Amino acid sequence: MDRQQPDDAPPALAPPALAPPALSGPALLTLIERTLSTGTAAHLPGPGFLRLTLPLFDGGPGDGDSIPITVDVIADPSLPPRGIVYLLPGGGLNFAASFLTPDDQGLAHRLRRQGHVVVGVTPREDAARPDEVSAEWGLAAHRRDLARVVAALDSVLGLPYQYAGHSAGAALALDAAAHDPSPRLRRVLVLDTTGPLTGEDTARAAATRDAYAAQLAAGTHAADPGLTGLVSRAVTDPDGASPVPWPPDPALRFTHAGLAHYALIHTAALPGPANWIYARGHAAGTYTFGPTPAEDRYTLTHTPLSVWHEATAALGSGLIPLALMRDLSAIWAAGDATYSIPWHHIRAEVLWLNTEHGRGDHPEGATLIRASGNPRVTYRILPNHGHADITWSESAANALVPLL
Repeated sequence: MDRQQPDDAPPALAPPALAPPALSGPALLTLIERTLSTGTAAHLPGPGFLRLTLPLFDGGPGDGDSIPITVDVIADPSLPPRGIVYLLPGGGLNFAASFLTPDDQGLAHRLRRQGHVVVGVTPREDAARPDEVSAEWGLAAHRRDLARVVAALDSVLGLPYQYAGHSAGAALALDAAAHDPSPRLRRVLVLDTTGPLTGEDTARAAATRDAYAAQLAAGTHAADPGLTGLVSRAVTDPDGASPVPWPPDPALRFTHAGLAHYALIHTAALPGPANWIYARGHAAGTYTFGPTPAEDRYTLTHTPLSVWHEATAALGSGLIPLALMRDLSAIWAAGDATYSIPWHHIRAEVLWLNTEHGRGDHPEGATLIRASGNPRVTYRILPNHGHADITWSESAANALVPLL
């Protein structure tokens, strides 16, 4: 089981051997491939950009050495690199689903058009079967996987860099920053995640932590939220009857399209150990029950179902390690001995943007960073957006990009 001592001082990094400042385009990706690759790399250029995708095998925790993390690198060949942004996807997602969606308007392309080298780090569970997910794949293991990539690229490039993550990836970004003393770490971009809670919510978080710990003890190491199938059925067979009872009359069943929309808009109302963490849901929208399930009316405000389908079609396993969920809920429980982030070690600038209907207004993590003497902390709430809207909607991008 992963354990972290919050008061441990972060390790020092050796000064890098700097690459030539003019290194860019294909030469930059070739250097990155030589530095990282332990498997067969794929070069997938697109209009106006270069993309490198490669598996990174290593001696990870448990049996992780046989399951790679996946590193994606995207760069604009016409712009000299101004720095690196490490993009960290949410739980059960991967880099392509989180940050290359929709199409060329995802956050990754918006950042590379600003001259950033974008490095997406997809955790190893995306390439794993349920029986391959280890009980050791908690937040510290994810942090060590990320640190290996950062240290390798820093040793040859020496560029300033940022951590940017969504949901579980945002918690990883904060944890990584707390253990990274490099002066080249400039910013942490936090997109809709939950830090320590207060009041009665801490007891609820502790109960959630214990529920995941019990599942781990019983030998269950991964969960599949079922998002891919939920959205796929809504697109391919929207009028078909789902197996889920319809709230106005439990003898009837949601349609596939109705169920997907209801689940995305009202995630907090669904059963599951951690769904309560959402203020309302994954997506902003409206849902009105009709006389029958087929007559329900619903709409997604910012992110259409077609974008959800594009994103979920890009997923690998869709699995979430329960050790990761245990550690995240321990962070929510505040001051928990199971896992906590050493907030006082975060010295980089922090831009923390939560959504009104997603993770809601819980500023305690940002407050702890400021209280440690770091004044460069911005915390904001994006109104009328859901948890996933912040990465996939045009409205969120228009609010976010000027801040960058």
